[in-house]
Amino acid sequence: MRRDVFQALADPTRRAIILMLAVSAMTPNAIADQFDISRQAVSKHIKVMSECELLAQEQKGREIYYHLHADKMKEIEKWLEQFKQQISKRFEQLDEVLIQLKQKKK
Repeated sequence: MRRDVFQALADPTRRAIILMLAVSAMTPNAIADQFDISRQAVSKHIKVMSECELLAQEQKGREIYYHLHADKMKEIEKWLEQFKQQISKRFEQLDEVLIQLKQKKK
């Protein structure tokens, strides 16, 4: 099942993991050491982020390292830009209405 990238961002723990992996690749155990949660809980978070294609894994010997697909974050940026444009249009329309109301009062 492919999840939406926003599902990965919905959880504060996953957002914290994303920030850590933006700095450097880490193993699940190294990630778990940064939180008060079990290795299994970290694995579930990693699974969600992998399904969203935010993370990639790399095998180095017996260890698996996860790193962030920074390009995937562009999808989020694109959505936010569209949202920002819509909000901006609405504020411009509101400004026009307020100006018209002020002119009618005079």
